[in-house]
Amino acid sequence: MPEQDDLRYPIGRFAPPVSPETSMRADQISVLRLLPGSIQTAVSGLSTGQLDTPYRDGGWTVRQLIHHIADSHANAYVRTKLALTEDWPTIKTYDEAAWARLADSTLPIDGSIAMISALHERWVALLESLPEADFHRGYNHPELGRQEITNVLALYSWHSRHHTAHITNLRKRMCW
Repeated sequence: MPEQDDLRYPIGRFAPPVSPETSMRADQISVLRLLPGSIQTAVSGLSTGQLDTPYRDGGWTVRQLIHHIADSHANAYVRTKLALTEDWPTIKTYDEAAWARLADSTLPIDGSIAMISALHERWVALLESLPEADFHRGYNHPELGRQEITNVLALYSWHSRHHTAHITNLRKRMCW
């Protein structure tokens, strides 16, 4: 049986790049581009009961993970746009766990997958259009301090792979 930390962080904890390289950006943007298909594949054929299975003891269900990705990435997209149109705005945080307990996190996942797909189409187009200087714009996070877009991109590339791995690893463990 895997360690609890291995289940919680299947690809390891996020580590911001020491010196963000332009060459890494294309790969990170590609992860965002491919996420809708990756999660669609990861959940393909799962039953209602399987979607309502937590990926680890005390963790969110697969259904909550999909809705969380939609919520989290929508916030990240808006924060990116704020960073590009304002001078280091201070963003609002939100309680991810509380959002995951709201009624809309019990809905079928198709709406959130469609939302992620449409959102990522726009987010990727925006990121691909940015000149180098814009990747060094950012926002102030009340808990984490100054966040440059280049680091936000790295974080959400990791976040995409992190939650996809939660689902694919659960499927392997459960032989689904």
